[in-house]
Amino acid sequence: MKSSIGPDLVEIRLPDWALGIAGSASPCRTDEERMRLAVALSRENVVRGSGGPFGAAVFAAGGERPLAVGVNAVERLDNAVLHAEVVALMLAQAAIGSYTLRRDGGPDYELFTSCVPCAMCLGAALWSGVTRIVCGAAREDAMELGFDEGPVFPSSYLYLEERGIRIDLDVLRDEARDVFALYRRHGGLVYNG
Repeated sequence: MKSSIGPDLVEIRLPDWALGIAGSASPCRTDEERMRLAVALSRENVVRGSGGPFGAAVFAAGGERPLAVGVNAVERLDNAVLHAEVVALMLAQAAIGSYTLRRDGGPDYELFTSCVPCAMCLGAALWSGVTRIVCGAAREDAMELGFDEGPVFPSSYLYLEERGIRIDLDVLRDEARDVFALYRRHGGLVYNG
């Protein structure tokens, strides 16, 4: 329902193909296999023209299947905050029915993202309750494409690590960066550069 101050509902829905990719993926037993899923989601988002070149997946630590996945939906859903990481984190929290992924007696959860998170996504990861962030492409790669990654500094990572979030960088960086080149060839929109 729409009122004079705007809608009272925002619906976030993955493209059907994203669930198909996640559901049909082989078991992900290593960091590289988990990252390949995030990169596959980012690539398919570009190929299908359904969003920016970013994909993410949330796994229970050591888990072989994702709890949730996300793809960049900024353009598709006309919402600047719907980066792949935010979508994956929101859907993961909905899947377990909690505002936090860090619960007593529960498993630790890890965020695998095809690119180092921007400032907003780093903040979302901090508050989400994940205990680890694993990244593919680097901040410089996204900025070279023209995306503004916001105020992220070496101290940003130290802050997260001091709060119990481990950060692993450059996992399959070349594969993740190849998706950026594909996005450029497809004439993808750089919506915040």
